[in-house]
Amino acid sequence: MVPPRQRSHRCSILTQFHSPSLEAKSERNDINNNNNNNKNNNNNNNKNNNKNNNKNNNINTLVKEIVEIGQSTGARTSFLRTLSASRAIRETTLELLSTIVNPNKPGVTPPVILRSLFERLGSTYIKLGQFIASSPTLFPAEYVKEFQKCLDQTTPLPFAQIESIINAEIPSSTFSSIDPTPLASASIAQVHLATLAATGEQVVIKVQKPNVLSEIKTDMSFLLIASKVLEFLSPDFKRTSLSLIVEDIKKSMSEECDFTLEAKSTNAFGDFLEKNKLTDRVYAPKVYEQLTTTKVMTMEYLKGTSLLDASSESGEEQIITALNAWTLMVLELPFFHADVHAGNLIAMTDGRVGFIDFGIVGRIGDDVKSAVTSLSAALAVRDYEGMARALAGMGATEDKAMDVVAFGADIKNVMEKLGNLDVIISQDLGSEGRSGSVGVEVDNNEVTNLLLEVVNVTERNGLKLPRELGLLVKQSLYFDRYLKILAPDVDVLRDERTQIKAQSQSKVIDV
Repeated sequence: MVPPRQRSHRCSILTQFHSPSLEAKSERNDINNNNNNNKNNNNNNNKNNNKNNNKNNNINTLVKEIVEIGQSTGARTSFLRTLSASRAIRETTLELLSTIVNPNKPGVTPPVILRSLFERLGSTYIKLGQFIASSPTLFPAEYVKEFQKCLDQTTPLPFAQIESIINAEIPSSTFSSIDPTPLASASIAQVHLATLAATGEQVVIKVQKPNVLSEIKTDMSFLLIASKVLEFLSPDFKRTSLSLIVEDIKKSMSEECDFTLEAKSTNAFGDFLEKNKLTDRVYAPKVYEQLTTTKVMTMEYLKGTSLLDASSESGEEQIITALNAWTLMVLELPFFHADVHAGNLIAMTDGRVGFIDFGIVGRIGDDVKSAVTSLSAALAVRDYEGMARALAGMGATEDKAMDVVAFGADIKNVMEKLGNLDVIISQDLGSEGRSGSVGVEVDNNEVTNLLLEVVNVTERNGLKLPRELGLLVKQSLYFDRYLKILAPDVDVLRDERTQIKAQSQSKVIDV
């Protein structure tokens, strides 16, 4: 029997016999583990370094963008806008406080406060309010409804200020007379009637108000900086493309301040009408290009009244003509008139329909145009599921399993609501012994509510409408209202007059 000590010794000898290879293996494992740990540490360090570098790069990029945006606005303009903004905020705050301390005044909501502030801030924010009102696909319903009240009507500037701008842009001898009382005054421009010295023709002069463009650039630059900072601080804002939306608004407003672009759109529509031999029914004012600059636009004066003031005999025919022309514009031109309120559709004294004010236009791609054609075809036979498929075909949804039957039922429900119309009867009693007049108006709130209903239906069924399509739908709803007022007995889906042929093409456009 081996004593325990010897057994232990024997074991130790065996252990020592095998120990060189085991130790080597252990050392290799230690080395590998150390290498792996070092590698992981290096990777983590690299990741952290990359993360820090990316963050630093993002900060540097943000700072650079802020500096560039700030330099583009100018210090003096920025200072003046800051003063006016401070005054607007103070006045709005005082108004808010008065509603809190006065029990007789109803409480105000955030949309009301914001709309009141926007109106005090001036032209940029009035236009921004209009953008919100016309973009139910981008903004909450309560803000869309409230900003319908943000009317683009302002107190006219003294004629001396307007005249100085005209003289700076166009030779003073161009006009034999200019009516000092404006036909209209909005946030960006003021419109006056004038007479050409050379021919005696009556023309309309659209004049940009002083400092409008610089104010818009300053205000929108501030909003752009704010949006980029918010995106930097909170990635959730970046996913909503907030800064891209602000840049789109800034671009849209800047283009609206360039009257040469409006002139091009007006001329393009006029050329299209002439090419297709439609000028005997539809007309766009002639633009005097030699008398048009970025700040002043001179165009033909169209004699007539708002289309809603047309007589019952001519109104029906004229609204059908206007609808056909607008539909043709949507399908055949790269842009469409995106502000067809009643004041921009003229019932001319010679029986034609005039389209004016192309300052706001929309643009849609070929996929949307194709969908509009499919929608028209489905609507003509009241195929609501076909309308659902047409909308889904725009590429606004990735949900392949969308319930077309349910979506079609929702669309049918919306279409049935179009049959309910509130007609506003307005009466002008006249003044200073003049006779008054009675007219009809479109309930803008009703149009907005219907548009919001369309947006809710599409989003509930997995669709996200682009803003341009929202503009398109809104104009279509305006035309539906006009038809109910001027042609209540016309079935627009069956009446042969709601088909218009383009002379240059062999197809018929179904409206």
